[in-house]
Amino acid sequence: MNRVPLTLRSAPALLALAALMAAAPSRSMRDTADVTGVSILPAPNKAELVIDVRGVVEVSDFVLTATANQPHRLVVDLVGARLIAPVMLYDGVNRGGIRQVRYAQFRPDVVRVVVELDEARDYEVAREDAAVRVGFAANAGFAGWSSSGPVTAEPLATVGAVTVSAPAPAPAAATATPERSVLSAAPIATPRPSRRASADEPPQAASQQPRISITFDHATIQEVVAAFAAFTQRSMVLGSQIQGDVTAEIRDQPWDYALNAILAAHGLAAIELPGGIIRVDSRMALASQDSLEATTTQIVPIDYARASSLAPSIVGVVSARGKVTADSVTNSIIVTETTTRIPQVVSFIRSLDQRTPQVAIQTRIVFVDRTELENLGLRYDLGTSTQYYNQLVQRPDPANPGETQDPNSTVVNLGGNAIAAIANASAAFPEGASALELVYSTVIGDFALTAFLEALQQVTLADLQAEPAVTVADNREAYIWSGERTPIRQIDAGSIAGGANAARATTTFQETGIRMRVTPHVVPGTREILMSIRAERSNVTPSAISEIGAIFQTQEAQTQLLVRDGETAVIGGLTVTEITVTKSGIPFLVDLPVIGPLFGFRSNKESRRDLLILVTPHIVDDLSTAGTGGTNR
Repeated sequence: MNRVPLTLRSAPALLALAALMAAAPSRSMRDTADVTGVSILPAPNKAELVIDVRGVVEVSDFVLTATANQPHRLVVDLVGARLIAPVMLYDGVNRGGIRQVRYAQFRPDVVRVVVELDEARDYEVAREDAAVRVGFAANAGFAGWSSSGPVTAEPLATVGAVTVSAPAPAPAAATATPERSVLSAAPIATPRPSRRASADEPPQAASQQPRISITFDHATIQEVVAAFAAFTQRSMVLGSQIQGDVTAEIRDQPWDYALNAILAAHGLAAIELPGGIIRVDSRMALASQDSLEATTTQIVPIDYARASSLAPSIVGVVSARGKVTADSVTNSIIVTETTTRIPQVVSFIRSLDQRTPQVAIQTRIVFVDRTELENLGLRYDLGTSTQYYNQLVQRPDPANPGETQDPNSTVVNLGGNAIAAIANASAAFPEGASALELVYSTVIGDFALTAFLEALQQVTLADLQAEPAVTVADNREAYIWSGERTPIRQIDAGSIAGGANAARATTTFQETGIRMRVTPHVVPGTREILMSIRAERSNVTPSAISEIGAIFQTQEAQTQLLVRDGETAVIGGLTVTEITVTKSGIPFLVDLPVIGPLFGFRSNKESRRDLLILVTPHIVDDLSTAGTGGTNR
């Protein structure tokens, strides 16, 4: 096929061309031109490919000779152009030797038009103000075709050697029905800027490959693979026994997703071979290749993580012939895999072994315990030297002069008429203490009356403030504890056999104090920290109700929360108020107005415990170079 150069046969046309070239700005100075339409129109003794252009473009063309599977093709590239023409499938009719026309956005600034011919033909390329025309020597007896729809025949006019046709009016709707064709529309050559999706929006595609809109109508698998190879500029190899008819419409999807979806619908798959070549074949053929392919072993050093913790995740991505071993001595992953798959496995391992930020967490635990106690009451003792209750006043023992009676003993004289009495003698203050003690004693005949007035007001305040702080890596648990270990001895009485052996005693330790566990996670891009935290404060308190004489009081808070860097959050707040009122005395007398308090005791106790836990995280490493890997990469 020979290219026939265009000759302008009139001097005015030559002068106009010279003026146009002189006035044309350089490519770097002009805006991107628009390709608005592609048409096949008849002309005297020729068929013309007319590419409507709005703006200035550079035109380059080349010829692809016929092969066993491909016909003769002419490729026309419009440099500095973008495609805005409507998507229209060529109907497959042979027009002057033109069998097929495909056009697409080949690169961001290049629109490519591919013309399939029935045989090698001479052609000429001419550039006009609003179109690029490619003429082929042929019989012009055919109806035209346009990407805008059906073409209405219009008179033709000839200016020198250039043929111009009047533009066809745009139809109300496209009515062409293609029989079999392949069409690529303009793809998005660069990934869209990422943004956070709202709750109402679908998730964005994870692929970062250029996006494509493409339609296939009864196309062969060979044509589909060729279309994707032309779009991606990647080398693709199709299996020799692969056949199939494809009808699909892809709208604005990453090209790798689109290709995989089409192949999966026909039971096919694609793998990338060393060097970037993509092989398309049946799954069985690809599996048989894996079974015959040689395996290789590679050692992947791990910089930031533990090799033993990564190994279970890597096992899931290797093939049936693959093997993963974690070496704890060198902190490396040893991978045995087929040659074609091992780069993918290594890439997956390095995506897991990422440098993570560190978080400094400051926690403040405030515990306030306040107790107020008020006691007031009277106690009496009335008796003689020979008949009494010996609980309040110690009297001599008549049987043993010089010694006092047991405080719990009672002496009753059966031989006389003496009278003895005791009132609320068993009342006692907490811990057996009082702040005020007044004693009144008088002798009434043979009787001795003793009265005791005791009063107590006590306020106890315990204020504990602890500030544990810890620095931990992202997604790692930190633990800090400060306190005491209290020994508890337990005796197993069942271990004694016949009284010959001693009881078995064991000692355990109960930990008390300030304890904190926290696991932070830094949310990428927002400088927020998601924390799972547990804080605890405990202590030993003496108690008579326990067998060991003490109880262990514990205050604990456990939660998950999202906090910004440097922000303080309250993770726990607890207030407990306890009021106890105790009144004891002589029945009826203690309830008398005014004089009732003279015959009993009254105790008021109020306890208030407040617990407050605050946490403040700080990101100490914002990872401006995160994801770059370590020195072993």
